[in-house]
Amino acid sequence: MKQLISKRTIDKLSKLKATQILSHFHSKSSIPTSSLPPSTSWTKCRFFQIHNTPVPKFVSWSGKIFIHTDTATDTAEEMVSETEDDATMNDFLSRFVWIMRGKLMEVYPDFGKKTIDEMLLVIVAKVVSELEKGGFDQIVGGKSSSPSQDDDFSHDLWKTVWEVSNVVLEDMEKAKRKDKMKNFLQAEQVKEMCRFAGEVGIRGDMLREYRFKWAREKMEESEFYHSLERFKEEEQQGTEYGIGVVEHQSRAEDPKLVALPKRRGKINYKIYGLDLSDSKWSQVADKIHEAEKIICPQEPKKIDGKCKIITEKLLSSQEQDDYSPLIAEWVQLLQPSRVDWINLLDRLNNRNPSLYLKIAEHVLGEESFQTNIRDYSKLVDAHARDNRLEDAERIIRKMSENGIVPDILTSTIMVHMYSKAGDLDRAKAAFESLRTQGFLPDMGVYNSMILAYVNAGDPKKGESLMKEMEVRDIKPSKKIYMALLRSFSQHGDANGAHRIATTMQFSGFQPTLESCMLLVEAFGKAGDPDQARQNFDYMIKLGHKPDDRCTATMIAAYEKNNLLDKALNLLIELEKDGFEPGVATYSVLVDWLSKMQLIDEAEQLLDKIAEQGEAPPFKVHISLCDMYARANVEKKALQALGVLEAKQEQLEPEDFERIIWSLIAGGFVQDAQKFQGLMEARGFTVSEQLQVTLMASQTFLRRRPSVR
Repeated sequence: MKQLISKRTIDKLSKLKATQILSHFHSKSSIPTSSLPPSTSWTKCRFFQIHNTPVPKFVSWSGKIFIHTDTATDTAEEMVSETEDDATMNDFLSRFVWIMRGKLMEVYPDFGKKTIDEMLLVIVAKVVSELEKGGFDQIVGGKSSSPSQDDDFSHDLWKTVWEVSNVVLEDMEKAKRKDKMKNFLQAEQVKEMCRFAGEVGIRGDMLREYRFKWAREKMEESEFYHSLERFKEEEQQGTEYGIGVVEHQSRAEDPKLVALPKRRGKINYKIYGLDLSDSKWSQVADKIHEAEKIICPQEPKKIDGKCKIITEKLLSSQEQDDYSPLIAEWVQLLQPSRVDWINLLDRLNNRNPSLYLKIAEHVLGEESFQTNIRDYSKLVDAHARDNRLEDAERIIRKMSENGIVPDILTSTIMVHMYSKAGDLDRAKAAFESLRTQGFLPDMGVYNSMILAYVNAGDPKKGESLMKEMEVRDIKPSKKIYMALLRSFSQHGDANGAHRIATTMQFSGFQPTLESCMLLVEAFGKAGDPDQARQNFDYMIKLGHKPDDRCTATMIAAYEKNNLLDKALNLLIELEKDGFEPGVATYSVLVDWLSKMQLIDEAEQLLDKIAEQGEAPPFKVHISLCDMYARANVEKKALQALGVLEAKQEQLEPEDFERIIWSLIAGGFVQDAQKFQGLMEARGFTVSEQLQVTLMASQTFLRRRPSVR
């Protein structure tokens, strides 16, 4: 192809900077060979060969003679003179010939390959001729008329030539931008933004889209600055050739503003209606700079030499080691700032968390650490999570000694810590401290305090806090409602349980099997079996099928009022619906029968419990001890008593009193005295009536030795 283009044509092409072809001629990228159709064989497009068909040796177009021989080879001068413009032109002609060949074969399907090749030679020679005449800008503009009013080609042929040329130029432009895009995808700034995006959690297709977007923006920015530089070069070259003088004369005809108007008054900077000329924005800028110091903190100092050895010794220390000399030497060598301390503590926390807390507490006293309240709260929180109350309180005392008042975060941690530990008084003190400082407790603080009151057996105060939450439009969770409902139920407060259940339903929580069962239990313990039965029937109406535990609760409500007939009728009705009593129901019935001294019937129920493959619950042994002791069945009474003594930590005050009363009734006075001692050792107070009865039994009832 090089033989078709004279040196003058190349020179003209290098000066066509006002057209689209310039960007291709000055491109450093070239279309890869793989993008060309496989049937072409233009190796580097160096010579115009059509499928290895040699061009005639003498061809004349437009009065010029181009010589080519089959055995011609490049000289060293030709190899050196091959420039980027040659490569771009060769690329253009290669693509042009490939597309044009397809169009010719489509129009002239009967023509042979040799004829098509000759036609291509004529068309390409004419295109080159137009390039020599400077008419190539018509290719870019897409004009349909023949550029030189030549009759050699028809109007349609010229139109096809220009259309193909435009398609080729567009393909070359796309290929060029694709190669540039590859370079910008690997740009350091784009990689840095991708790394940051990955750190904040952006992954997969979204990260890929962002990467292409950032690369495209960088490419457009680069092209913009290159266009400015190219425009500047054109202006300089135009001035050198006298073009600038002509333009200056043409501009001089139209008067234009040559100086800026004199400014008067104060400049107002407005963006989206916001006046940025106000002095307050300078303060905002200062705050932004301060925030940047926090967001982008300084890097820690490089640790090497002896300081590195000391650091490794610190990191490998054990809890029992004396690390104070190592820290003092480390400080002397490094002269650390807060960033260096934090870096050391982070490394220590990753390697040895237990030692980290001790050294972190020691570091609080270092002046270079610049301790703030957040450092104290972090340590308090760490100790509180592991239930180390003494360590947490020691940190709080240090805060007070240094004149630091606990903030909302520290006070919140204290509320959670003391509530979890069951220390209601200190939890209340921390809660009131929040209010005293003017902080409004959040939902987590309220939950902790309500649970603290529930665990302390004071659900009414927990209910008052729940109402306070509702006033502040803080919706309590279902867990809080159920905790209060369970506490009221266990204490037999039917009214309180009913209030909580109603409030819970108004808050959008529908009754569940658990909540209905707690209501039944509350009314049963309150001695109101009718209300308990109404809630039991309402539970069935809601579609909840009573289980063994729920049925046992209803039976216990009847037991409290000794309504055996109603309990039996309930069991018969449930058995018709497929209900089978379980361990919980049998345990309640055993307790009821033991109080009635129906020993045989109670033992039959014990056999039913054994048939289910489970051991009798602990409460059953209390019932058996009561039954056998009152019936003066010594062997079985003492057997049940031994089980209770072995698990005395599970006994409640009412359980102790029931056992002692039954032992006194059966004449086991010494055993009764023994259990009185166990009850007092647990910190429970014996009722006055029981004490009087026990003292009287020692005088008037027969004494018997206790079995050891």
